[in-house]
Amino acid sequence: MHEFRVQVGPAAFRIGSAWREPLAQMAELYRDYPQPEFTDFSVRLEPTGLLRRWLRPSVAICGDYMLPDAAPLPLAQGLLAAEMAMNLQMALGWRRHLLLHASAVERDGRVLVMTGQSGSGKSTLSALLGSRGWRFMGDEFVLLDPVSGDAVPFPRLISLKNSAIAAMQAVKPDGHFGPLLAGTPKGDIRHLVPPGDAIARMGQGGAPALLLFPRFGYPGEVREVAPGETFMRLTQASTNYVALGETGFITLTRFVRSVPSRAIDYQSGEEAVALVEQLWERLA
Repeated sequence: MHEFRVQVGPAAFRIGSAWREPLAQMAELYRDYPQPEFTDFSVRLEPTGLLRRWLRPSVAICGDYMLPDAAPLPLAQGLLAAEMAMNLQMALGWRRHLLLHASAVERDGRVLVMTGQSGSGKSTLSALLGSRGWRFMGDEFVLLDPVSGDAVPFPRLISLKNSAIAAMQAVKPDGHFGPLLAGTPKGDIRHLVPPGDAIARMGQGGAPALLLFPRFGYPGEVREVAPGETFMRLTQASTNYVALGETGFITLTRFVRSVPSRAIDYQSGEEAVALVEQLWERLA
């Protein structure tokens, strides 16, 4: 079995694969990340059957933590299978921080957190901001430190979907993009390597200063979100809130009490960036 190791933020992964191709793609995209000796999680990309290693190869997502009913992916989407498996290990196995399914960027030591349903545009918005003077911290998970309350970076590859691919290629024509993965369960996907400062500074967290619930495809608007609604929405956005018990409750309560939250609607990336900048100026 072929092997690749990578560290993203505080988490280290060992990825094993029956095929060389997915790991070669990972090695290229993660070439600037540390390759640790010791790892937190193991991931395995295995054929669904003996013949399916060579005949219409079918990749089963396996690892320390698994979902028995997870559908296999074709070998052409092996990179996506590895990324999904890494996210699954974090979602089911990480206990050092409170996890929020969210993206984050940082400026001047303060962190903007964005969370919402799939398709809300949080990944694209964080990537756009990361190319405009903000430090990209992650687009899949935000890790909240139970002791300090800081947001800890987890700058994995940025997962761009469908129309967001062309939008980011126009903004970053010299960006380091992965292969186009067409026809995945979530449509077309292409990964973008985060900016160099995001990788170099992934050991540096920051204090959360603003929480946004973005929503793409609606006329531009900003709305306040009550603390009670914010708390409930974040419990739904966390994959380990229940598992952390009292620690999760205390960490999330402190976050909601100390960080203002807003919902924003927008119809383009430029409009979203302008709304973010306006809201950020009001915090100063």
